[in-house]
Amino acid sequence: MISFVTEKTSAWDKLKAEKRPIFIYGMGDGALKIMAVFRQMGINPAGIFASDEFVRGHSFEGYHVHKLSEVEEMVDDFVIVLAFAAGYQSLVDKIKELYTRHTLYVPDVPVAGGGLFTYDFCLKNAEKIQEVYDSLEDDFSRQVYANIINFRISGDIRYLGSITTPKAEIYKEIIKPGPHEVYVDLGAYNGDTIREVLEFTKGRYSYIYAMEPDWKNYKKLSKFIDGMHNVKAYHAAAWCVDTELPFASKAGRQSAITAQSEYTVEALTVDSIIEDRAPSIIKMDVEGFEREAIWGASQSIGHYSPKLMISLYHRNEDIFELPLLIKNINPEYKLFIRHQLYIPAWETNLYAVM
Repeated sequence: MISFVTEKTSAWDKLKAEKRPIFIYGMGDGALKIMAVFRQMGINPAGIFASDEFVRGHSFEGYHVHKLSEVEEMVDDFVIVLAFAAGYQSLVDKIKELYTRHTLYVPDVPVAGGGLFTYDFCLKNAEKIQEVYDSLEDDFSRQVYANIINFRISGDIRYLGSITTPKAEIYKEIIKPGPHEVYVDLGAYNGDTIREVLEFTKGRYSYIYAMEPDWKNYKKLSKFIDGMHNVKAYHAAAWCVDTELPFASKAGRQSAITAQSEYTVEALTVDSIIEDRAPSIIKMDVEGFEREAIWGASQSIGHYSPKLMISLYHRNEDIFELPLLIKNINPEYKLFIRHQLYIPAWETNLYAVM
């Protein structure tokens, strides 16, 4: 029993018990994942809709795509299942407004890996979940942790409203980057997080290492760092050993290591690339392989105690496995959890500082 986990019925079970029509809001990968779970659980959606401006008379997975206004004209009372991610204020506000007019769920499907995040899943891992909760440094981290878990079980967006922290506040109050950082960016994308750090150091730093496995993203990254001094970028994935791995390039942020690809990418460890420099900040957003990236940086984490920024939302078990792994490598760390503006509970990150 975990006292702070109060949601015991999953969004999936609530949807299975629904008598009202269920409409999926959105198309794409999120909708496909939700529909796959629906099929497993015998949940039959009444249809699919998109925002009015995106509807062009097309279909998705055999369903005619309606406008929201059309659904509201056809059906008096229905349930909405959100099937896409919202990461900017105007879209989040739109979803909140829909929540006031209709029953709306955001059921959790993992970005990577399998299984569902349910109360039973939490009970099976109760000891680890409680250990992380007890090890967090401040009350707000514990509130964030509890709310994220309850949201992921229930799909109720109310849990996210009170725990959202602006990115600038996290940098200023927890990471506090200075002018002499040796920054390691794992999953560097197009250089956006390098840019973020440099905003708070007024462009000053000692050295930057960046890894990005997707070729298109790597080209954008290379363009961004062109002309910068003391920056070394690798077209590689962050891993636990130096090797090569099968890799599926999907462009954007969704590229990932996968066994179902004929293409390979170089994989490197942080410990093997830092030369004789002591990393002072390590950021990890590597699409579900944060655990392997941590292992590959374990010597640096244990010896140099860099500030850490680690994604906690890709795999179901990340929310407890990754903080415990960091504590095991270096018990002296202070652990914080913060959630930035996002629906569902993506952009929930672990911050570890000394």
